[in-house]
Amino acid sequence: MPNHCLRSRMLALLPRIALFVGLGMAQMATAATIYAVGVENEYADVIGQIGGGYVTVNTIESNPNTDPHTFEASPAVAREIAGAQIVVRNGVGYDGWAKKILASNPNPKRKVIVVRELLRLPESTKNPHLWYKPETMPAVALAVARSLTELDPGHAAYFAANVRKFDTSLQPWHLAIASFKAQFGGTPVAVTEPVANYLLQAAGCDIKTPWNLQAAVMNGTDPAPQDVSIQDRLIKQHSIKIFVYNKQVTDSLTNSFLSKAKAEKIPVVGVYETMPTGDSYQSWMLTETNALRNAVERGTLTTVPK
Repeated sequence: MPNHCLRSRMLALLPRIALFVGLGMAQMATAATIYAVGVENEYADVIGQIGGGYVTVNTIESNPNTDPHTFEASPAVAREIAGAQIVVRNGVGYDGWAKKILASNPNPKRKVIVVRELLRLPESTKNPHLWYKPETMPAVALAVARSLTELDPGHAAYFAANVRKFDTSLQPWHLAIASFKAQFGGTPVAVTEPVANYLLQAAGCDIKTPWNLQAAVMNGTDPAPQDVSIQDRLIKQHSIKIFVYNKQVTDSLTNSFLSKAKAEKIPVVGVYETMPTGDSYQSWMLTETNALRNAVERGTLTTVPK
């Protein structure tokens, strides 16, 4: 073949070669990212904020219209968790199924962050909704950064900078909590279950609902009649200023409480157990805190929008 023809063919192939090289580099970049799983989607959100483009994040419990307490893992979910390099799970019995999957697929290189352990809380902790504690996610963000750095030390400064950025982004929420507590500390509230209790307590609210009733609703068991009577009296006698309920889990009992609160014109605030689609952790928590303020300050009948 003449040299000039060979040269012409090589020139014609250059765009394709460049395309293949580009695709190969993209695939290598994808392969180089760290694969992480946040069992609950609020933890996955924080992993993504800290890891940025150097982490690929998946989540398991992400549907705000289902009850996370009744979740059952499929074989596909088991494979996702088993293949992860970093796993963040809540603990406190909330996601025990994930613990079993990890135990049955040991990997000494995998980084597992259990939030209960991170916060040094006992196994006997009654309320598993740890993400509502203002101190939880800064600790999670720092632990995630450390795990990412161990797997990818070349980007340690990037991960550390994202932790600082994350902590700063939480300040509007923390300020909203402090402001509520300063103005409305001691506000009596009733709840259906302890989903947002850590937030309510941080804001200085006085939760009047008997714990045994909250636990029964949370665990799907029948509450004691006397506890139901106490809750009914709290509403009927206007002994509370806000009624807080879990929008993801309602039944005939909780709907009864909700109807009675609305009939008595007691402000109602609906909260989510799973981070709503389209929110970041920061925007979610700030929205719910502002809903509490609107309820007590304006007497607004409100729910947190999807």
